[in-house]
Amino acid sequence: MQENTKGVNIKSLFSKYGILFMLLVLILIMTILIPGFISISNITGILTQSSIYGIMALGVTFIIISGGIDLSAGSMVALVATVSAIVGQADSARKILSSVPELGLWAPLLTAIIVGALAGGINGFLIAKLNLLPFIATLGTYTIARGIALVIAQGQAISGLTASFAAVGGNIGIVPIPVLIFVICIIICSVLLNRTKFGCNTYSIGGNASAARITGINIQRNIIMIYAFAGIMYGIAAFVFAGRVQSVNAGAAKNYEMTAISASIIGGTSPSGGKGTIWGVVVGTMIITVIRYGLTLLGVDAYWQQIAEGAIIVIAVILAVRKKKA
Repeated sequence: MQENTKGVNIKSLFSKYGILFMLLVLILIMTILIPGFISISNITGILTQSSIYGIMALGVTFIIISGGIDLSAGSMVALVATVSAIVGQADSARKILSSVPELGLWAPLLTAIIVGALAGGINGFLIAKLNLLPFIATLGTYTIARGIALVIAQGQAISGLTASFAAVGGNIGIVPIPVLIFVICIIICSVLLNRTKFGCNTYSIGGNASAARITGINIQRNIIMIYAFAGIMYGIAAFVFAGRVQSVNAGAAKNYEMTAISASIIGGTSPSGGKGTIWGVVVGTMIITVIRYGLTLLGVDAYWQQIAEGAIIVIAVILAVRKKKA
């Protein structure tokens, strides 16, 4: 009886913390294959790379938990990054808004949050009010967002950001600022998902929308709020992205939505909705980043990196389905 209980406990622990074990094994493998893999420069590089994907994945996770999907995340990051970069340009001959004086860091940040929320809210409106399937609605806005970015940027790269904006991609001591912003977003999302009515409603809608409606949850309003909040996360990711690269074009953040969705699913978020954790998403993001970073150091072609990432996603989905059937 005790042996059986022990076996159940081990199985439960592995089911709950399996992805963390996967990350540790992955780091161990990379350490063996790449001498000096565990170094300050590599660790900060991995954390910095994971920050933008991770912030996006946090927003995507709310959507997937609610039973939806968002294929437009990368395009929205490109759009918001373009707009915030235009607002955050320093006075120069390259400045698009030449009649507007140079603004402080608050301007591009606030712009990114507002534009992101509006763009996300539009997705939510199309899905909740017009009854479009999330896949169809966000596939449409995927194209529209990039088109708007091209029009706004007039087909050119937006550069010449203010010193304060460019500093967003820098460090405070040895800690990258994008990582600090990522940590703040993790805390905010964790509180919202686990400690608020908004988070509870998100789980309820994804778990059983009909039952959630019977209990009095306003499904339409909450779906719009969920997509709008995801848009805010995309906006913050776009703000960090613009500060890092310091030269934004409408083709930026291509396929970032796939990475964000992958990180969420690898992190244990159920593709069918109703289940998911913030810490799981963070670990999922780290897994993808460690794979990419490690394979790049090993000189593996980018196409093979995509194959490896895709294989991990398939495995993660298979495990999620098996866990649900068990």
